[in-house]
Amino acid sequence: MGGRGPDRGDRRGERRDFRPPPLVEVGIALFPDDKGVDSLAKQIKMTGRAYPLFEIAQMILQRPERVMVEFTVRKNPEGQPIQPLFLCALDDTLWLSEDEAVAHILQKHFGTFYQAERTATEPPKGKYTFVAQCGMSGIVLGPPNHHDYQNQLRKLHTERFSRMPFEMYKSRVKIVRDEAVVKKWVEDQSWKTEYICLNVPEPLRLTGMEAVEKHFRETHKENIIKKVELHTLPGTAARSLRSPELARLVRSVWDDQRRFPLQIATTLSQQFATRGLQFFKVNRTITHVSIARPHYLDLEAVPVSEGVKKIVEFINAKPKSTRRQLMDALAPAPPAPAVLPVAPDATDAPAGAPAAPEPTPEQTAVVSDLHWLIHQGHVIEFANGTLETAKKPAPKPPKPEPKTPAPAEGQQPAEAPAEPDSNAVVEASSEGSVEALPGSVPADSVDTTEIVRPAEDLGEGAAVTQEPPRPEPLSEPSVETAPSPVSSPS
Repeated sequence: MGGRGPDRGDRRGERRDFRPPPLVEVGIALFPDDKGVDSLAKQIKMTGRAYPLFEIAQMILQRPERVMVEFTVRKNPEGQPIQPLFLCALDDTLWLSEDEAVAHILQKHFGTFYQAERTATEPPKGKYTFVAQCGMSGIVLGPPNHHDYQNQLRKLHTERFSRMPFEMYKSRVKIVRDEAVVKKWVEDQSWKTEYICLNVPEPLRLTGMEAVEKHFRETHKENIIKKVELHTLPGTAARSLRSPELARLVRSVWDDQRRFPLQIATTLSQQFATRGLQFFKVNRTITHVSIARPHYLDLEAVPVSEGVKKIVEFINAKPKSTRRQLMDALAPAPPAPAVLPVAPDATDAPAGAPAAPEPTPEQTAVVSDLHWLIHQGHVIEFANGTLETAKKPAPKPPKPEPKTPAPAEGQQPAEAPAEPDSNAVVEASSEGSVEALPGSVPADSVDTTEIVRPAEDLGEGAAVTQEPPRPEPLSEPSVETAPSPVSSPS
């Protein structure tokens, strides 16, 4: 009893000191699938809403079929691959060595190249009193002193336990002295297995898996296994790779992106930009993607219709209002007429769900005006349904006067430049004197939002002073149909 305690303590100490081996040095990049991006961009355009970019990236990572994984070979300063990659052309799988790929093909695609044929033969000579048995699968491997024992041991490890180190697997093998088990092994060895080669010009028989592997390497390997430096797999295929080290690397990178999907969001912003979507930040922290950038509408300077003016004034007066609240305030639905219950007639059609009432002309006008305001960027409809107007641009501060060097002795001082007109500075800033994307407004012309370029600084801040409520997940929407965009109301 006393001697066991330290042993158990030592074993616990060993477990605490265990560190996983380093990840294999292969480059991995995750990016959204183009078809999935097309679907998301179409939905954003249909709804006209502004969605948080990083929320979309998180949603994409939850759907492996919407992610593509690119594997690249890294090279040392001399230009040599640090870790080569091998592609199996039969099923588009990646491997870290030719041996891994060959073992995979002989296990999964054996019937494509060879056919096994069993014939009776003499039982093994000698007297056997014990055999080795796999401690995990129960498969009998034969006596350790039998000539084929090592082949059977390595074959079983490759086929079923390749993720476990061979020496660890070997330690799980046990010796069985049961007479019935030994007798069954002897009976199984009374049959000889030969392998007929398929897809070859001349018929050929091979005796043993060593001969089969040698034949495959000499005849088929060059056409089936290719050395590659770059390869792209769908997310579902990448997450189910059978190479243990590659599978562990994919899981690690995927988990990192789930914690902070900067790589996905950066690529996603580029893909959205090519599809005509725009980007801006709310309170300089949360990057949003939408159909239009925020663009302040000055009701005093721009002539607009009375309906547009009422919508803007309502949203300004009621922050965080929704489309439904806007409709109820500006174009409420008329009360439903009272209907007396009537006994159903046998000839009547079966009663179904009540038909939706037709929109009134006032409701249609409000929807049309709101549609125009959203697509012009004057009103932002966030993913959670809240409405907000684009804020008035802040005037740019005047530039500091350049310092003039002191004149030398005997030299007349240079005339001081005329002071700039403050009104001219304000006007220039509101017209977009800073660099911006085509069709955008200056980055400093929005109060609570900031224009961003695709794939520029997408780092998300932790402190948000005026962040909208958390949006609902982006999914195929049920959108209230709006008329086509109208020109600016006069």
